[in-house]
Amino acid sequence: MKKIAAIVLAAGMGTRMKSDLVKVMHPVAGPPMIEWPVAAAFAAGVERCVLVVGHQQEKVRDYFKGRAEVGFALQAEQLGTGHAVRCAMPEIDAAAETVLILCGDTPLLTADSLRGMLDAHQQSKACVTVMTATFDNPFGYGRIVKDADGKVVAITEQKDATEAERQIREVNAGVYCVDRAFLAEAVQKLDNDNAQKEYYLTDVVRQANARGLACRSYPVADAQEISGVNDRAQMAEAAAVLRRRINRELMLSGVTMIDPAVVYIDGGVKIGRDSVVYPGAVIKGNTVIGERCTIGQNALIEECDIADDVVVKAGSVLEDSKVGREAAIGPMAHLRPGTVLSAQVKIGNFVETKKAFMGEGSKASHLTYLGDATIGRDVNIGCGTITCNYDGVRKHKTVIEDGVFVGSDVQLVAPVTVGKNSLIAAGTTVTKDVPADSLAIARSPQVNKEGWTLRKK
Repeated sequence: MKKIAAIVLAAGMGTRMKSDLVKVMHPVAGPPMIEWPVAAAFAAGVERCVLVVGHQQEKVRDYFKGRAEVGFALQAEQLGTGHAVRCAMPEIDAAAETVLILCGDTPLLTADSLRGMLDAHQQSKACVTVMTATFDNPFGYGRIVKDADGKVVAITEQKDATEAERQIREVNAGVYCVDRAFLAEAVQKLDNDNAQKEYYLTDVVRQANARGLACRSYPVADAQEISGVNDRAQMAEAAAVLRRRINRELMLSGVTMIDPAVVYIDGGVKIGRDSVVYPGAVIKGNTVIGERCTIGQNALIEECDIADDVVVKAGSVLEDSKVGREAAIGPMAHLRPGTVLSAQVKIGNFVETKKAFMGEGSKASHLTYLGDATIGRDVNIGCGTITCNYDGVRKHKTVIEDGVFVGSDVQLVAPVTVGKNSLIAAGTTVTKDVPADSLAIARSPQVNKEGWTLRKK
């Protein structure tokens, strides 16, 4: 394979999105829209991608920050696709023999299609290869004009097409393979003598033909891949397609989904074999879920690392947390960022944790808040327990050592440490450290007034 570079066009604002955020940075099935075509290009064999940025360029640059294989070119004024490529060419390595050009708003393009196109371009020894698709109603697309031998002689935009050209059903997908040396010269010779007064990249086809260089088409197998996203309705349609692909790939790898049509999993999520995902589950970000896990109905999991044999029951929310093997969570539990659960921990219904570490075998079965806490092994946290970690100015830490039994309705006023094997009696408010092997009781004395209710009546 020849050395390949890519140019991804991403400078436009996308006014039809009706948004303050530049179009290509809108999330689509997890990552920003632009991540999908960039990832497909690299998977197809591209060695470096140059992103043409303009509106809100800093957002695009920040997202790809630290990725040496991604470069940037500024298109300060959006004067057309040809102008965008002209801006990018100085960033293309002179050693690259082929340039793949694609748009940042086409998240459905697959690496397989791009790889097939690159192979066809190399084998045909064409100067320009254009990806095409055929539609019954091609309105709005540039038409592929061919000669009797099937070579591409022109691409005519809808507004510039003659009546005969508008009858052509094969359309331009907006993806090109072009020999780098030719492209560098061709974009400098583009003019804007057209209805839009823009510099069309499609005009490089005319230039190639004028020089007797071959231009070929590459029909994409699935026309849906070339669908661009211009508004939020199209974005939702694209996300649905991507989720179906994601779910199918996971199921083929050994994951069971009770009803994949209503399971929402981001690109980048990993799930081990023999895990089961129930309807309504939403799994986001770079979450990793191990083998033989159960993800219950309507669970929300984001940016988590979950070990093998974990059960996440219905309605639970897990954010930026780490869960050890054989843990059980929920139903209706909430693990907030910074939670780390060791093996065989139980977090029950309506338990909330935040920046909490729980040692192996510990459990908080219901109606509890554990924040800024370090909890040892085999600790029992009773119903209604609260770590009072915030004094109105600063957060403070609670430490509960191994083997402690905390009774129901206990308040632990941080900073406080409870020593090993201690017992905190129900209803206690702990305001000072508890030594190991101790019983802590802090209650108001109970007073019984006999006959009081009869006198009130």
